[in-house]
Amino acid sequence: MKKRILICTTAALLSGVVGGLMGVQIASMLHNQKCQTQTWGWKQVCNAWVTPGAIWQGSVAGIWTGTILGAFIGGSVIRKSY
Repeated sequence: MKKRILICTTAALLSGVVGGLMGVQIASMLHNQKCQTQTWGWKQVCNAWVTPGAIWQGSVAGIWTGTILGAFIGGSVIRKSY
């Protein structure tokens, strides 16, 4: 029983970390697209301004989504059939 809980928890945490990393990448790309119409100097300032918010927003959303999906998939894989 404890081994199944450990496997499910590990799957959920790993999935959450991967989801967080993916969320950061996606949110950064989407937020930085807003800066593409600026001239070179202002584009750098705009990217520096929006990147922290994108990292925060993407990581939180990715961690939540990844952890929930990882727990669901981990639980589905290790569930005991009767």
